[in-house]
Formats: sequence, C-alpha cells, structure tokens
Amino acid sequence: MTTLAIKRTGSHTLPVPAYASPGDAGLDLRAAEDVTIWPGERHLVGTGFAFAIPDGHVGLVHPRSGLANRNGITVLNTPGTVDSGYRGEVKVLLLNTGSEPFRAAAGDRIAQLVIQEYVTVTIDEADELDTTARGAGGFGSTGVS
Repeated sequence: MTTLAIKRTGSHTLPVPAYASPGDAGLDLRAAEDVTIWPGERHLVGTGFAFAIPDGHVGLVHPRSGLANRNGITVLNTPGTVDSGYRGEVKVLLLNTGSEPFRAAAGDRIAQLVIQEYVTVTIDEADELDTTARGAGGFGSTGVS
C-alpha cells in the first residue's frame, strides 16, 4: 500500500480526508469554508489540506454523485488534476448546474480525490500514424446502440 502524506493548511479542525467505505476509490474532500453557489455560478472551495502525492501518481478530483444528482453540483474541470509536485492547498472548482442555490458548510463533503498511477511517455512526432478500424472517427461516430 502507498502512503500519502498530508498537511493541514490553516487552523481548522476538519477530519483528514478518508475513504467513506471499504473498497472506495476516492478519499472524501470537505469544504474548509461555508459557501453558497448560485445557479450557473462557480466557486473555488478550499479543502484545508495539501498533499504530497508520490512520484508516478496523480490526484484526480471527481464530483460526488449524490451532489450531482440531488443538487446539480459538479467539479467544473473534471477530473481536476493534482500533480505530484504540487504542495499547496487542494481546492475544488464547484459549478452549480441546478436551479436552486447550493449551500455547503465547512466540513461538508464536496468532492473525492482518487490517487492513480500513470505512465510518462516520450513524444515521437510522426508523419503518419498506424491505421486502426476506427480511424479518425470521433464524437458519436460509433453510434448509440
């Protein structure tokens, strides 16, 4: 198991990010401040923590499905990327796509952070790419059924 070092930013008493249930992929991130987001508006919400994501890993900030379903709240740049070299407070860019103002109190769970391994590639600019069955078809080219 990989260890994730975290640091509080500020003097809050929020619980440390944690998995809500065994087998969960995402650590719950909480709002470090009270916030109201009006319909159609976005707000950058602090989580109160900085993370030392290990080399070869990335933190991906995802919306919470319940907030999306009940309130139309999503993470605008989904998934938000937290690189392994970043040591500042992780903040979540929330967007209210719903029809009512959304209020989150400090301590409310607002997003989840998934830590994932990744590969780094070497770029090789080519005159041509290999041929595939799909080719350049995109944005609906495979149909819906």
